[in-house]
Amino acid sequence: MNIWFPAPLKRRSFIPVVAATLAAFLMVAAGLMAAEAGEESVPLGPIVVTATRTPLPAGVLGSSVDFVSGEELAREQIGSLRAALGGTAGVPLFATGAGGAATSLFLRGANSNQTLFLVDGLRLNDANTDYAVFLGGAGLTGTDSLEIIRGPQSTLYGSEAMGGVVAVRTRQGEGAPSAQLSVEGGSFGTERGSLEAQGARNQWAYHLAVEDNHTDNQRANNSFTGTTYVVRLDRQVDARLAVGATLRGFAGAYGSPGDRFTNDPDNREREQNQLATIFADCTLSPVWSGRVILGGQDRRLVSENPTPGQPTQITHVQNRRGVLDWQNTVKSGDRNRLTAGATAERSHTRNDGFGDINRRDNLLAFFAEDEWTPADRVYLTAGLRSDDHDTSGRATTWRTTAAWRPIPGRLKLRASYGTAFRSPGFLDLYGQSAYYVGNPGLNPEHARGWDAGVDLDWPRSGGSVSATWFDTEFRDLIVYDFSQFPGTTANVDRARTRGLELSARQHLAGTFETRLAYTYLEAENLTQHTRLLRRPRHSVSADLWHNLGRGFSVGAGVLGVARRQDVDPLTFATVDGRDYAVARLYAAWAASARLSVRLRIENLLDAHYEEVLGYPAAGAGVFAGVELKL
Repeated sequence: MNIWFPAPLKRRSFIPVVAATLAAFLMVAAGLMAAEAGEESVPLGPIVVTATRTPLPAGVLGSSVDFVSGEELAREQIGSLRAALGGTAGVPLFATGAGGAATSLFLRGANSNQTLFLVDGLRLNDANTDYAVFLGGAGLTGTDSLEIIRGPQSTLYGSEAMGGVVAVRTRQGEGAPSAQLSVEGGSFGTERGSLEAQGARNQWAYHLAVEDNHTDNQRANNSFTGTTYVVRLDRQVDARLAVGATLRGFAGAYGSPGDRFTNDPDNREREQNQLATIFADCTLSPVWSGRVILGGQDRRLVSENPTPGQPTQITHVQNRRGVLDWQNTVKSGDRNRLTAGATAERSHTRNDGFGDINRRDNLLAFFAEDEWTPADRVYLTAGLRSDDHDTSGRATTWRTTAAWRPIPGRLKLRASYGTAFRSPGFLDLYGQSAYYVGNPGLNPEHARGWDAGVDLDWPRSGGSVSATWFDTEFRDLIVYDFSQFPGTTANVDRARTRGLELSARQHLAGTFETRLAYTYLEAENLTQHTRLLRRPRHSVSADLWHNLGRGFSVGAGVLGVARRQDVDPLTFATVDGRDYAVARLYAAWAASARLSVRLRIENLLDAHYEEVLGYPAAGAGVFAGVELKL
């Protein structure tokens, strides 16, 4: 399979890549089947929380899920949230430049503001608070796992969960106290250092981590400096009650030169984004348990845009949110479990730039989901939720899933159907400027979607293959209309996204790891009869790692994107984006139980490409580092 094409790819030139990917899936499946004759064990996979709000093995879920552990990310030498998400099926990411640049995520083709991020159970984004800067620059130090739940998920999480949910969880301390120090340096003036400390004693557990990252990147006025820090404290009060607290913060400063035709010499963006929670888990009896989270978020963005001969334009955006989330789970025998609860939020947004916003919103939501096992190896869920926003009124959503394991340990058939919504933001509703006025009569955006899939597992060889077909329709999409004066917003557009997600893994602990993901996506604006921008028809990612023995290991990865449309930054016309494929190589040497040395090469073949047209990605870069366990 060619992983880099030095000339711009023609439409047909990516066909061999797609064909090779599909052939690789068939070869992996055939090889695993041949190695698994007679295997009867029943593995259920990792424990996933986000899909049902309760801990369940992935093997009994009817939803399409991905679970990525912190250990797996460390093995692949992936240190950023942006890179971690880019290798999973159905999750195309596009950044406006190199390291630290604002990044958008189009989960199953949904808009970037139609995917919900959860951090330790707290919403990172809402209709007025985006995640683009956080996603582009935040590190993964201290992260326990990532969970990606695809498809409409508003039934459990409310607004923004139209394409799905991405959940980031902070690691809980355990075992004897320990610490870990790592440093890294390399191309583009890159310097990175991190420190982690964790442990548990008696009823207490702690985990602390801080990471500092700097890179000059390659363009003028394009440096990035970011700090990510996490804190988690836990206390097991007694057998029935556990309490704790988390704090995750990100502070970044990014030189923003704009597209390659603009090359602004002095635009700068700075953001601070902090989320804190206090939580309690209570088990009063074998049939009843509860969880309560009290949380808050404070996000501050400053954009500086100097203009020669004029005062510097400085825009301030501040988002604050307080959250109380309460849920209860009641078991009825071994085959039924009901989870129900309520969420209350109060948010305040100020924006002294375009739109001139200073508004508050209150939210009160109630939700319930029932998990039922009517027969052995059959798992059903059904849920309902009502959200009431001060600004946009009430929205009711529902979701149901089914999973059947006809061959224990080998085969699972699954399906889901759900509805979702996204509330209009303050700018959409109330924005005011010389050329624009908001529309207070806007309705929320709505979606309904289904998927069906099959999961095959081969426990003896540690392998799995999954295939999912999905179909989601969007209506009442909010568009900006500047054909009239002043411009305004309206619920006009409809859209549809559908496609196929394939993934394969093989896991031989400590010896061999491989993963492969492919997504075929059709994404159409049904109102304008055009393809949705920046939704590639074909996305491929793969990674292979092998332990060579004597402390040495090597790995390689590739990411490819083909058949997408974007906006030309010079003419503003819709054009075909250039297909690209980017390779990476990494290696490590465990010199001792405490000291390891790492080396990686990003963009191995120095591909010249742009994830967003007009914003060049970084060229080939070499990075080396050491890790010391204290």
